[in-house]
Amino acid sequence: MNIRIKTFQELELSELYDLLALRCQVFVVEQDCPYLDPDGKDHKAWHVLGFKDDKLVAYTRIFRPGDYFEECSIGRVVVAESERKFGFGKDIMQASIDFIYEQLGEVEISLSAQKYLLKFYRDLGFRERGEPYLEDGIPHMSMVKKI
Repeated sequence: MNIRIKTFQELELSELYDLLALRCQVFVVEQDCPYLDPDGKDHKAWHVLGFKDDKLVAYTRIFRPGDYFEECSIGRVVVAESERKFGFGKDIMQASIDFIYEQLGEVEISLSAQKYLLKFYRDLGFRERGEPYLEDGIPHMSMVKKI
């Protein structure tokens, strides 16, 4: 998988279209959760794009501390359904974590994890924080990773 990390302003129109389509396909259609995915925060984020043969197959977005959560954060973690068997979720998350530590110099990362993915995030070094909660009708858990 080829990974590119860009600010909102650096995104090409086709990349923006593809990332919004991928997020909508998984978070709205596949998970049957009608909500407004473009939340007004994309312009503050770094966008981590994972391509396989020039097709966007994985994605995350990264925020500096205070732009979304108190700590630096990773969100909108998504892998196309047809590509989940190749480990791209781990790859895109590791690239996001590495960018935060190496480029932003942050030592703490938070995220809001869907509960069924807790083991996936634990395996990347994240730990649960607080109590479970519902976000758009889906059980979530706050998680944090510290260096």
